[in-house]
Amino acid sequence: MDCRANRQGTGIKNGKLSNTPLIDLGTKLVRLGGYDERGLLCITLHPKFKTNKKFYVFYSTPSSQRKSDHTGVVAEYSLPSGTGQIDPNSGRIVLTIEEPESNHNGGCIQFGPDGYLYVSFGDGGGQGDRHGENGNGQNLNTWLGKILRVDVTAATGYTVPNDNPFAGKAGAKPEIWAYGFRNPYRFSFDKASGQLFAGDVGQDTWEEVDIVTKAANYGWRLMEGNHCFNPSSGCDTKGITLPIAEYNHKEGISVIGGYVYNGQQLPLLKSKYLFADWIGKVFYLQKAGSAWQRGSVTLQNMPANLKITAFGEDAEGELYILTNPDTGPANTKCSVYKVVKN
Repeated sequence: MDCRANRQGTGIKNGKLSNTPLIDLGTKLVRLGGYDERGLLCITLHPKFKTNKKFYVFYSTPSSQRKSDHTGVVAEYSLPSGTGQIDPNSGRIVLTIEEPESNHNGGCIQFGPDGYLYVSFGDGGGQGDRHGENGNGQNLNTWLGKILRVDVTAATGYTVPNDNPFAGKAGAKPEIWAYGFRNPYRFSFDKASGQLFAGDVGQDTWEEVDIVTKAANYGWRLMEGNHCFNPSSGCDTKGITLPIAEYNHKEGISVIGGYVYNGQQLPLLKSKYLFADWIGKVFYLQKAGSAWQRGSVTLQNMPANLKITAFGEDAEGELYILTNPDTGPANTKCSVYKVVKN
């Protein structure tokens, strides 16, 4: 399948690229190296943004705790009524988490069709989910390796929805919606079905795409994709929800979750789940009976050396791709491409 990618500027106002960012969180962030999984990881708008002007960010800030590499922060900001920049110190902290290592931070925040905020966290970093006696992915007493669901309408922090699957259960964090993830770096909700699709970054061999449901266990570190990981064979798969698709490291290295296409400009992509691998490959998944079939998408105007880091979706359901250069310092400018008809 061929499509075309148009480069779009960021910080656009009245059709023109602004010279001044809306908000500069540089003073909040950890000091970044040449390759780094920390930083400003995600931005999402409140479902009632048109009236309340609220938006949310997920970023990595220095930690005061000796055993932590950094602190992951989800914060709420409001668009000013006039013009000018937003004070980075004006944000309301929604939640924080101590991250033991610099990688596997998850970092995605999205509002679901139910109006609640969903937040993804990786397993804490390192090889093989090594933190904790049996790893974090299967440990319900930590947020690491989980997708959370919280209500941000509270005056301070958040509240836990009463119908969260582990609310009121001993030995489990009530914020958890689903568990057993290694690094669910990007997830999204299908506007048509409401289903939650997540790309969970694998370790040595397998990348996977999951449809995430309430209380489900997605297997890490028992499994990587459809395959036993720890133990390497004979793992007990009872109660584990398997991915809808996987691919090995002969095809890519890190899955980048995308969106189900619900726009009008690309009829051939309608109802297909568009996602990518970090090395620059773009794929789609299409439901065929009870299974999902995977295909490739060729984007003609995107240079081959770009690394894909995220997808975006506008109000009309059209899709965008965020990229980084293949080489260069951490502050090298990114590009945004719109997926359009060839």
